[in-house]
Amino acid sequence: MSKSSKESIREYLKWTIALQQSMEMALRNENPSNVWKHSSYKQFARKYMHVLTEISKHIELPPLFDRYDIEKMRGSGGTIAHQQKDVFENVYVNVSLLRSTLESRLGVVEDQITNLIDFLRSRLRSAVFRTPEQERDVQDAIEQLLIGRGLQKGQDYDREAGRVKASGKESIPDFIMPPLSLALEVKLVKTDSRGREVVDEINADIPAYAKGYRRQLFLIYDLGHIRNEIEFRHDIESAGSIDVLIVKH
Repeated sequence: MSKSSKESIREYLKWTIALQQSMEMALRNENPSNVWKHSSYKQFARKYMHVLTEISKHIELPPLFDRYDIEKMRGSGGTIAHQQKDVFENVYVNVSLLRSTLESRLGVVEDQITNLIDFLRSRLRSAVFRTPEQERDVQDAIEQLLIGRGLQKGQDYDREAGRVKASGKESIPDFIMPPLSLALEVKLVKTDSRGREVVDEINADIPAYAKGYRRQLFLIYDLGHIRNEIEFRHDIESAGSIDVLIVKH
């Protein structure tokens, strides 16, 4: 990809992110109990079509995106609340998919996940002031690092949210990062036997989290009981789209 092509995609990505954030802001500024909070659906559908049409002139996009005939779309006065919600959410899904497509072209997500892993590898140990007694101690340190990095809760990341259900079982990642479609799970290894248990837990988490997230990161905080890190990581990461970060205390 030429430098000029990359610059164009970066510009289109900025447009798409701005539209996505505007849609999120529109909902955040509304009372959650207001059933008419999606009444701006047509304006956002119009903006989405402007962005999609312009991008399509210069980039060949996969046939995944819905297109709307804005002139035939009913206004808020001619629709009921659940219809407005359906259109708003459908537009949001398309905007999110467009963002993911552009980021994939640039390799943005891969770079951001790699940077996150490197950041946690270099900073987490110094952020854990005392020997952790439970996984929550490590989670708290991670959240402080994310905040210090400038990430906003509810937008860039969330904690103990993003439930996924697989085989009738509901699972909740310790952290999620929606812009990266990433689930981050924290494990604390305090004994030799706990190390073996963690592997079983991760193998159970992987298919569940795969239902809701494209990438998964398992951060293992080890108090000195994982002796062969390469073997430990390899067996898990071989599943694909999985990263394992072992941080030694």
